[in-house]
Amino acid sequence: MPTPSMEDYIEKIYSLISSKGYARVSDIADELMVHPSSVTKMVQKLDKDEYLVYEKYRGLILTPKGNKAGKRLLERHALLEEFLRTIGVKEEHVYEDVEGIEHHLSWNSIDRIGDLLQFFKDNPDTLEKLRSMDSHDDSHDEA
Repeated sequence: MPTPSMEDYIEKIYSLISSKGYARVSDIADELMVHPSSVTKMVQKLDKDEYLVYEKYRGLILTPKGNKAGKRLLERHALLEEFLRTIGVKEEHVYEDVEGIEHHLSWNSIDRIGDLLQFFKDNPDTLEKLRSMDSHDDSHDEA
C-alpha cells in the first residue's frame, strides 16, 4: 500500500499526464509545492515500487499499476470534493478539508460516501431537507 505522500505524488502525476500528456519533475514540484530533489527521490521510490518507470532526463510513465492507482486516487479526491459541496461545506474549506481527510478514510468509507451521493441524486427532496437544516452560524469557523 502506498503511503499518503506516495498517494499525493501518484495522484498528481496521473492528473498531469491526463491533462498535459506528460509529467516532468519540475511540473510535479510546482504542483505539490516541493523541491525538485524531493520529487526525484519520490519518483525513484515509485519506480522501485513499480508505479512508474523513471528515466533520468527522459521523463516518466505510469505503469498499469500506477495508472490504476492514479485514476482511483483522483476519483477519490473528486468524490470527496463533491460530497463536501453537496452537504453544504463552504467552498473556501473544500480543498483543504479533502486534503486533510482523503488519506484517512478506508475505501469502504469512500464507497459508502459514493452511495450516499447517489442517494441524494435519486432523492433531491432529502438533500433539500439536509440543506435546510443548515442553521450553523459562523461562530464555529476558525479564524
